[in-house]
Amino acid sequence: MGFEGGHSSRRSAAISRGFAAALLCAACHRPSADPPPPATITAPAAKAPPAVAPAAKAPPAVAPAAPPSSTTPRPTGALRELTWRYDSTPLGPSEVVIAIPEGGAPDQKWPVLVAFHGRGESLRGAKRGARGWVDDYALPKTVRRLTAPPLTASDFLGFVTDEHLAELNQSLTETPYRGLIVVCPFLPDILRNGRAETDARLLAGFVVDELLPRVYRETPALGTAASTGIDGVSLGGRAALYVGFERPEAFGAIGALQPALDNEELVRFADFAEDARAKNPRVAIRLLTSDEDYFLEPTHGLSRLLQERHIEHRYDEVTGTHSYEFNRGPGGYEMLLFHDRALRSAP
Repeated sequence: MGFEGGHSSRRSAAISRGFAAALLCAACHRPSADPPPPATITAPAAKAPPAVAPAAKAPPAVAPAAPPSSTTPRPTGALRELTWRYDSTPLGPSEVVIAIPEGGAPDQKWPVLVAFHGRGESLRGAKRGARGWVDDYALPKTVRRLTAPPLTASDFLGFVTDEHLAELNQSLTETPYRGLIVVCPFLPDILRNGRAETDARLLAGFVVDELLPRVYRETPALGTAASTGIDGVSLGGRAALYVGFERPEAFGAIGALQPALDNEELVRFADFAEDARAKNPRVAIRLLTSDEDYFLEPTHGLSRLLQERHIEHRYDEVTGTHSYEFNRGPGGYEMLLFHDRALRSAP
């Protein structure tokens, strides 16, 4: 599962890929979760050297969560859906799909996870795009399996090592999955070129000032910043970092799966992370990539910069491609498990 403040012990030999090759593969075979990244993305540098041991840091901001009481009803693995339509937002018309766990105690309250989809769904429009995690990335199946372990290699579509699978199942044995309200906003095709930071502020304003207050009012949410996380995959991972770092006081955890990062902007993202940690010292930060992710090098590079600045975070490198299969396999399981633990650890 990696560790706070440094790099995962599961890091395997990374295959450095030029972005031109990755984009050609995406265009010809459509394996990736998103269409090719914007032309402004630069080719990654040569393979990064092995990570050095992190400097001494303060104790982890996220403590292990205690197992639930055996008398507390567990979620069934089923989800009920809400769909909210917005005729107007700062970034245009939008839809939001909310997946709420069923089961649990009658007065059960749940942590909230805002989960952004990838660029492929951005190009499909608000109605289909907002359903990216639910329909295209198999979120309901992922939740069902998490509530009925043990997980198997087939759940990960083969993208898992025996060792890591055993770690995940041991974690589920010790601390069963308890469930999250997953909020899936439509993410337009934004956050690039000269408008990236302007778009990020507009998106953050909608999510934090309009969407989350409504989620807290109209769903059985715990309704606190400490119990609210944000994450996403590829373009969605980029969006999660932008929004989380722009408004860190609104979140207990900020994550990104295979985030669409440009090597030339890593220092800027490290600056954002440093400012965010100063505003919210307890916020958990996690970066996850995979051994065949064409954003592996910039994601690893951002983790190294955070290490150098003593910004405590978690970096995981797992098995898998940058693809829909990854989202339906490792991506969904890793995202939900991380936030299910992190968002229940705060007092």
